[in-house]
Amino acid sequence: MPAGELPEGAVRGIDIGDLQLAAFNVAGAIHVTDNVCTHAYALLSEGFLEDNVIECPLHGGQFDVVTGKALCDPAECDLKVYPVRVEGGQVWVDLS
Repeated sequence: MPAGELPEGAVRGIDIGDLQLAAFNVAGAIHVTDNVCTHAYALLSEGFLEDNVIECPLHGGQFDVVTGKALCDPAECDLKVYPVRVEGGQVWVDLS
């Protein structure tokens, strides 16, 4: 994904094979996590991003997109966070 396609404060869902990921631009830094809420099936990319916190659109669970940490009920399990690098204007995600 070109880094320029994700403006600051934006979130975008990305499917890579069977993986559903969400990319976030927080203060100019790109972060990538799983896109599915750990509480119930909902796409976090359809939620509300404020600073580094994404709120699930289904039940309001919140996660820190930098660390993946679940911040409030009903979310109790953290999100998986993927290492990211931006090189040549492209966002690269380490899936290993």
